[in-house]
Amino acid sequence: MKRNLAYVLTVMLIAVASCSFTNKTFENDDKDKLLLDLITYVLEKGHYEPKDIDDDFSVSVFEDFIDVIDPTKRYFLASDIEEFEQYKFQIDDQIKNTDITFFNVVYERLMQRMDEVKSIYKEILERPFDYNENESINIKYDEQPFAGNKEELKERWRKQLKYATLGTYDSKLSHLEKSASDFSDDHDHEAHTPEEAEMEARKSTETTLDEFFDFIEDLERKDWFVQYINTIVDEFDPHTFYFAPEDKERFDVSMSGKFEGIGARLQKKPEGAKIVEIISGGPVWRDGRLEVGDEIVKVGQNGQEPIDIVGMRLDDAIKLIKGAQGTVVDLTVRKVDGSFEEISLVRDVVELEESYAKSAYILKGDEKFGLINLPKFYVDFEDYSERNAATDVAKEVERLKQEGAEGLILDLRDNGGGSLKTVVEMAGLFIKEGPIVQVRSGNKEKEIYDDKDERIQWDGPLVILVNELSASASEILAAAMQDYKRAIVIGSKQTFGKGTVQNVIPLANMLRSNEHGDLGAIKLTTQKFYRINGGSTQLEGVKSDVVVPDKYSYIDLGEKDQANPLKWDKITPAEYEAWDGYIDYEQTIENSKKRMANNPQIKLIEENAKWIKSEQDETEIPLNYTAYKEEKEKDKKQSDYYKKLSEYDSKLTFGSLKYEQELFTKDSVLREKRDRWHKNLAKDIYVEEAVNVLEDLKMNNIKNIKLASRAKN
Repeated sequence: MKRNLAYVLTVMLIAVASCSFTNKTFENDDKDKLLLDLITYVLEKGHYEPKDIDDDFSVSVFEDFIDVIDPTKRYFLASDIEEFEQYKFQIDDQIKNTDITFFNVVYERLMQRMDEVKSIYKEILERPFDYNENESINIKYDEQPFAGNKEELKERWRKQLKYATLGTYDSKLSHLEKSASDFSDDHDHEAHTPEEAEMEARKSTETTLDEFFDFIEDLERKDWFVQYINTIVDEFDPHTFYFAPEDKERFDVSMSGKFEGIGARLQKKPEGAKIVEIISGGPVWRDGRLEVGDEIVKVGQNGQEPIDIVGMRLDDAIKLIKGAQGTVVDLTVRKVDGSFEEISLVRDVVELEESYAKSAYILKGDEKFGLINLPKFYVDFEDYSERNAATDVAKEVERLKQEGAEGLILDLRDNGGGSLKTVVEMAGLFIKEGPIVQVRSGNKEKEIYDDKDERIQWDGPLVILVNELSASASEILAAAMQDYKRAIVIGSKQTFGKGTVQNVIPLANMLRSNEHGDLGAIKLTTQKFYRINGGSTQLEGVKSDVVVPDKYSYIDLGEKDQANPLKWDKITPAEYEAWDGYIDYEQTIENSKKRMANNPQIKLIEENAKWIKSEQDETEIPLNYTAYKEEKEKDKKQSDYYKKLSEYDSKLTFGSLKYEQELFTKDSVLREKRDRWHKNLAKDIYVEEAVNVLEDLKMNNIKNIKLASRAKN
């Protein structure tokens, strides 16, 4: 990609927009209308694939905005929705005329309903819950209708409150039983009877809701309007996003590589805040108990009563989760297997070193191999020479060569992508020269980005590891190496499937004069990636040569599971020649597939993945305590059964390179991190199979050398 592409795009938009908006007269000086006008203009003129703002668009905004602000359907009545429906086919016209009537009507009704609900939950929580009653709650909220009247709404709240209280009740009963068995007198502050446990559980739920509504009252109208704006923006694709001024600051901080909080990226879900990425080096990563797919349902502050975040806006939930370095946050989590766990973390700044490339040697008998782990394709945009993923990987490759590595594994699992420039340079480490990726802009003209350096940093056997969370730049590198037949890709059935490029445009720059202050920015999808064989990585991602299951195999995590993704397509292929350094390349893949098909550990992983999927699909939750307890015990037993997956031993030996070993004498923390990493690698069957493949490819290389030698003789 040309380095000034984003700059040219921004300048173009600013120039056009400045002419368009300088003399435009608005009906009034309303900042919301100005924002709406600016953002829709940028979307129409700058988005890679702008949508028609028509009746179909209007219906989508209508449905999605209602879902965003009332996902659990515990505020609006069916009569409210019926009243709102007069705007269902008018929102497109309102957008074009900078009319925000629909937002105003919905916002005012929401404030009214939220105020009414306060008395409902207070009244419900005054009376004990009967946990002997045989009833259940369905948490598949998107398939439920809105309550027909206030009595129906109250009943819905009763079940939701009973469900919210059930976990606390169970915890207090368990503590009560433990206290009784301990024969200790030091439990005066705890419930002494099941009736007291039930009462305290209700009180805890009430306190949580009081704090939640106090939090809601602190929100301003502009906070809700941002949700409306982003509902409109999200119709274009899942990666186009409007940043309010304070959100833009957080985005800038994240792009700088410094993360303060728990070190996880979250996604809004009706059931809570779902973890979709764990940032290397952060508190979550170091703690090791949370994983991608877990859902945070409650947030507490250092032992205080937790706040239920189910139904809360994601931004508001994040404000509760984030906090100053050194403070404690208590998270109630629904694990991917359906079990609940309370996890306390000390907030911190993510250690940047854990986001950088790192390597290890692998010993198998008298053979030595190398592994490079790359968490992301990082770069300092202000100074490319400062530090970037391509140069760091090149250094690690050279160090592994010096230590006698006979094959190389590049681990791109969980790598969400990053700089395109580093991908092109990194791919060039493994081929002589040629195209790496094709990029097409909104005008449908394509550019081909080549490796023009004839030097090959690594010409030995190469395996690339990927999973469902390998995205964007990771997919470009894996696809290029696959198309060249330079590497064998081992991992998930397909990678994430993000084949788009975004640029961030500050909106204030689009006005010659601005009396409204900071207007935030829009992250805009402007281009698409294509493989050198012509196929897009969008939606389809990269299909592994050797497919192996993992716990995410049946969970909806990819681009195709996001809202409004761009479609897959293809363009003409670039001219390239496949790598000719391997013999029996296809046979090596077949050998690996056979090993994986008959491996009992792989079968157990597959079984675990299917069980996790079945648990996630179970949305009918019993509110009878006995049934609830039985389900919980059954889930725990099954979860414990699959913990033996972590007991696997590949019998491989892992170690740090010489330069790093020298650092250990002064840095005991680094030594501990590497020891932990190496222990996890020794349990990793995917790494073990990568070594097996390298052995096969190595034999093929030896065979190739022998054949070449015979030909000369």
